[in-house]
Amino acid sequence: MIQREQVLEYMHDTDYKPMTYQELEKQFQITGAQDFKSFLKLLNELENEGHIVRSRTERYGIPERMNLLRGRLQAHAKGFGFLIPEDRDHPDVYIHANDMGGAMNGDTILVRITTRGAAGGKLEGEVAKVVTRANTQIVGLFQMNEGYAFVLPDDKRIGRDIFIPKEAFHGAMDGHKVVVNILSYPEGRAAAEGEVIEILGHKNDPGVDIISIIRKHRLPESFPEEVLEEATSVPEVIAESDLAGRRDLRGKRIVTIDGEDAKDLDDAVNVERLDNGNYVLGVHIADVSYYVREGSPLDREAYNRGCSVYLVDRVIPMLPHRLSNGICSLNPQVDRLTMSCEMEFDEHAKVVRHDVFTSVIKTSERMTYTNVRKLLSDEPEAELLERYAYLMDDFRLMQDLASKLRNRRMKRGAIDFDFEESKILVDASGKPTDIVKRERSVAEQIIEEFMLAANETVAEHFHWLKVPFLYRIHEDPDNEKLQHFMEFITNFGYTVRGRGNTVHPQALQSLLNEIKGTKEERVISTVMLRSMKQAKYDALSTGHFGLAAEFYSHFTSPIRRYPDLIIHRVIREVLEQGDMQAKRHEYLSSRMEDIAKQSSERERVAVDAERETEALKKAEFMMDKVGEEFEGMISSVTSFGIFVELDNTVEGLIRLSDMHDDYYHYHEAQLALIGERTSKVYRLGDEVKVWVARVSTEEHTIDFEMVDMQPRQKKIGLIDALKAVRRGDKRGGRRGEAGSGAGGRGGVGAAKGARGGKRGKGGAVASGSGKGSGKGKAKADSSFSSARASAKVDSSQGTGLEGASGWRGARANAADASSASEGTTSSASLRRSSVQDGASVGDEGITNDGWSSSKRGAKALAGLTGDRNSRKRKSKGKSGAAAGGEGVAFGKRSGKGSTGVSLGGTSAASGRKRSSKGINGISLSGEGPAGADVGGSGESSSRKRASKGSTVAAGKGTGVDAAKARALDAAAKGDGGGQPRKRSKQTKK
Repeated sequence: MIQREQVLEYMHDTDYKPMTYQELEKQFQITGAQDFKSFLKLLNELENEGHIVRSRTERYGIPERMNLLRGRLQAHAKGFGFLIPEDRDHPDVYIHANDMGGAMNGDTILVRITTRGAAGGKLEGEVAKVVTRANTQIVGLFQMNEGYAFVLPDDKRIGRDIFIPKEAFHGAMDGHKVVVNILSYPEGRAAAEGEVIEILGHKNDPGVDIISIIRKHRLPESFPEEVLEEATSVPEVIAESDLAGRRDLRGKRIVTIDGEDAKDLDDAVNVERLDNGNYVLGVHIADVSYYVREGSPLDREAYNRGCSVYLVDRVIPMLPHRLSNGICSLNPQVDRLTMSCEMEFDEHAKVVRHDVFTSVIKTSERMTYTNVRKLLSDEPEAELLERYAYLMDDFRLMQDLASKLRNRRMKRGAIDFDFEESKILVDASGKPTDIVKRERSVAEQIIEEFMLAANETVAEHFHWLKVPFLYRIHEDPDNEKLQHFMEFITNFGYTVRGRGNTVHPQALQSLLNEIKGTKEERVISTVMLRSMKQAKYDALSTGHFGLAAEFYSHFTSPIRRYPDLIIHRVIREVLEQGDMQAKRHEYLSSRMEDIAKQSSERERVAVDAERETEALKKAEFMMDKVGEEFEGMISSVTSFGIFVELDNTVEGLIRLSDMHDDYYHYHEAQLALIGERTSKVYRLGDEVKVWVARVSTEEHTIDFEMVDMQPRQKKIGLIDALKAVRRGDKRGGRRGEAGSGAGGRGGVGAAKGARGGKRGKGGAVASGSGKGSGKGKAKADSSFSSARASAKVDSSQGTGLEGASGWRGARANAADASSASEGTTSSASLRRSSVQDGASVGDEGITNDGWSSSKRGAKALAGLTGDRNSRKRKSKGKSGAAAGGEGVAFGKRSGKGSTGVSLGGTSAASGRKRSSKGINGISLSGEGPAGADVGGSGESSSRKRASKGSTVAAGKGTGVDAAKARALDAAAKGDGGGQPRKRSKQTKK
């Protein structure tokens, strides 16, 4: 009979071309009817599993040769997703929401590659086939209608609601949390259909929230009967026969050191000092593999669970309590079977000898982190000191050795993230009462260093024995993510050395040491961690980047991690039998990859569930604090808002829509939000004061808002401002007060023009070009900055007042350019129906795009080291302002024609426009600061082309404001004198 491996191997051959089943039948020389039937059945199985694909011409081939890729779908709440290929060397593939083809999060799918980025860029694809469904049951909120209902999935990555017909309600009512069995999956526009199989309770009932999370992640709540029966058969005490072949360590001073609430004590330690000055460290781990035999119900259940899950108010154990809290727990003063790793270290903490063996121990004390920390403090409590006096030398020795181990680890380049963790305290009903920080004291560091040393020693030992094994690996960071991190830290003035595209972990740890205790420490540490890959299990030892370790495994927690249990089983087999038989070696080797994958996946599920319950309880904790103020630090900046973390580790979101004092734009490279008008910058690590605005226990979210954030001010469009100025009414200032005058008169006219613009909501312009020594001064409210701006008039230099800006449209609408200082340049334009606005800020090299569009028009950009410009196209004309430091020019063409404004610094800038309706295009230039509506000395021009005629106006003047049409109007009429014009009196008819 033909085996599946033969078929797959044949099709993977480079010379293979897709064949029909008849051609394959001849190739494999199948003659008998029964063999032919079995062969067709095998082809169908391989096709259904997605290992092979049948084309439209009925030919079979492997997916990779037919432009298809197999993998798991990782969906996003917004509808799109990514294919995580089974081939680990293949990059992920982006899948648009319209190309999901009914696939749901976690499904195994085949994807057809549709777009390949240049030079190995990002790939895009569409779902060609769903191979296996990951979701057969969904947990969600039941919403009832007349005759039907929908279940809204708790997992937002499942983008579609589940339709429930009336006959499938099974007693569910509106507002119930339910478990739904999926009967049919989504296809096209049709929703998935299901039936209610369990009612968890009303969404507001106590405890339903945690149960919903447990069911959502498919975490087991109880053990099968056969597993409990096997656990019951395990003896509660050690028999003499159990000690055969074990090294007896019951006479040594061995202790456990754990948290106060720990019940599954699976590791114990002891330290001795040899006559030669070396240290001997013994790490003794519960011998769980002695009780959980391969292939037993206990073993199968442990494999399925993968690990214990530690939720806020409960633990879902990998093994039944009879084992985890009983015979396998290293309780004090009782005999326990263990697997030991004994290591001798020299004065430099280098391992000079090691031994791995089975043993029996009797721990002297059950120590807690708190008590060990107190004993090793400068002034230990007298009562504690008296009780544990006989262990004090051991604890000091442990502290000394742990310090040396840590120093050695740091020198070789290990990365040590010192994040603050929290613990949520809950009452009997599960309601959170407090959130406290977990301390990482000397006691925790002792156990951490000892476990790391044992894990490395065991991993290296069995790697060189070349036996099947499970390793804990941490791959090198992705080059692109690492490059983004390197660019990010330059904003804080830091750099990391590397060779080419690689960085040694020691360089990253040096950075962590450099930022220790600084304001930006947590921020940079967080971004660094996000730039790295997740650690996982593997059958091959490829090293651990974060620990800078060549060999690493998980040996120390077999009660709560299945990989530890597996390697204990391999260790026992090697210790008892010596060389592993070839057949056994082959079998274990074939199993390790599957166990590594399963264990990694279950670990991620556990982490997700733990994080979700923490988010839920933190939201519950903040429910009664709505309206209260807190101080926090910006922990993340996104395109939709700012995440702020409080001192108690509670994190909330300030939505961009709630930041109503300005229009903010997201800058990914700097991870910052920048206000287009105020130039205000919010970055990672900034300290802010917030108040709790909203809390949702259903979404597990907390919304903050900034304290003392003023509302965004009303804006007036440029065209309206120009019309107001020409009308000469109070909104635009007095027309007669604009212009230029002789001697000191120019200054007076300038000041009055500014005041007129300030009183109204339009815009005024003032300029002076006369000769003399008169000076004037006026203040103007800046719509670009919350600061006050002043403008001077020096008629001897021919500089006019920077007048009121009507086209920004703030309350006062009198502004200068928000002062271009320290390389910071501001500019502004419009936001009004067909008039789009924008602003640019150059602050320490940060550039703020005033608006983002693929359309063509003016965009304001200015930076510290150089200026850029961009354009946009649109059928409806947009107008905008552009400002630059070194003569940046912007232009625009439009179908419907609004105004285009352009400003420049030391060289001339021009703005042109063509329009069927013919509205003026304004251009200003000069040697003054590159501001929004200010130019120094230079030419200004206005051009207009229209089907109804054309006018061209040009005049020479100084200090012309960009938005003020009166000066331009006067120049067009040749009225250079600028004396105030008298308004004609109206008479009654």
